[in-house]
Amino acid sequence: MRHILAGLVFSSTLVARAWAGQPTQIYGVNLGSWLVLEPGMLPQEWLDMGGESCTRSCWSCISTESSFAKAYPDTVDTKFAQHWDTWFTQDDVDTLKEAGINTVRVPLGYWIVEGLVDRPHESYPRGGLNYLRRGLGWLKDAGIQAILDHHALPGVQTPNQSFTGNCTTDVQFYTPYNYHRALVWTAVMTTLSHLDPNFGSVFAIEAINEPIMNATFTPHYGTFQKNFVQVMRGVELILGISVPSSSLSLSVSASVSSNFTAALSAASSATIFPVDVQAALSDAVPILLEIGAACGLQTILEASPFKQSRDSLVANFMDVNWQYDKPSNPADAAIGPQAYDNHLYYSFGGVAADDPESYMISICNLPRLQADAAVGDSPLWFGEWNLATQFNAADEFLYKWADAQKLVYSKGAGWIFWNFKIETSSLMSETAARQWSYLGGLKFGFLTQDPTALHDPNVCVPYMHSTSNSTGS
Repeated sequence: MRHILAGLVFSSTLVARAWAGQPTQIYGVNLGSWLVLEPGMLPQEWLDMGGESCTRSCWSCISTESSFAKAYPDTVDTKFAQHWDTWFTQDDVDTLKEAGINTVRVPLGYWIVEGLVDRPHESYPRGGLNYLRRGLGWLKDAGIQAILDHHALPGVQTPNQSFTGNCTTDVQFYTPYNYHRALVWTAVMTTLSHLDPNFGSVFAIEAINEPIMNATFTPHYGTFQKNFVQVMRGVELILGISVPSSSLSLSVSASVSSNFTAALSAASSATIFPVDVQAALSDAVPILLEIGAACGLQTILEASPFKQSRDSLVANFMDVNWQYDKPSNPADAAIGPQAYDNHLYYSFGGVAADDPESYMISICNLPRLQADAAVGDSPLWFGEWNLATQFNAADEFLYKWADAQKLVYSKGAGWIFWNFKIETSSLMSETAARQWSYLGGLKFGFLTQDPTALHDPNVCVPYMHSTSNSTGS
């Protein structure tokens, strides 16, 4: 398989195959704070559950799923089951479908695969997979595609962030042990995406959300990228799914042709796979057996013909330009369909001066699509963005700001707004509801009811090729 990696060319044919049977353009939202809870989006519910609002850093109080599970070991599963049951519902799916949304990105923690949690050293709520399966079933029935986003990695992939599930300065993801756990997670999710009917809406799996930007602090990340792709394609080869732009083949013995987990176990020692991929495929087997027993999937995983006619899943990475200081390029890992993700929040600073004109000049002349395409990171979608600003934005500006971002991001593979909703409570300002919630943006009129439409298709014309006090690209 390594020689195939070395010779692979990212071609227009590959891009086309990546979207076989999928939306030609993504108009999406994130299902944030559902299966990876971020207290900032639902502060009152978090307090009602028993969480805390930190006055210092997020590691100083009960501000994450991990710290909550450690503080309330006897009730954490019940508390989170209530949250999972109510934060994302069938009514939300109906609303998103009515609003023309065709894609959702589903942030997930590694602990959704409970067999990967190193208890008692690690603590997280249990039972989330059942709610993921239910939610994906709703999305499938509504015709809304899903991206499974590995949002919170084992060992934590970036410091001091609640979205990792464990706010800490001790980042341990970039180690052999935790790379391995992430690869096992990938094997499990790839398997479920192809064999569990509830996962029928899934078309892509994202390897890692927002790794550390400084590539000197992410050792061997490039090797992980290649292993991630090979784990996905290994599972698909066992399932009999043809992988575009690859001459790989793998024969499955007739004796295990009606037992996927047995076939996976047998194929995990195939010499076409690197050792790290072999280990991940092998260690996925007992976890899949546990999931099969818990979720009623034994027949599908152990006693049914498993050859599939589905297209290959899209392997998804944050783009190479997310990092700096000689990062590895995920395009070098591509085997079969692959796509790239970029996140852009002006409200966090570092992109443009904090005034309306600078924002408009910056977004209307954004070079990110071209910069990524130049190094093979295409197709690219913008997987996180919103209407938040560093200044007190008037309504008139927010109409333009929404239009301009949608216009620019739609020149690529599309956009996915963060977030689909936020809490409505006295602890959330109206500004947050207007700028961080897609449903709120629709309510206030800044976002159009038809996601393909703009209030002003010429919104960028006055700002094209202008200069501003831009502080980044």
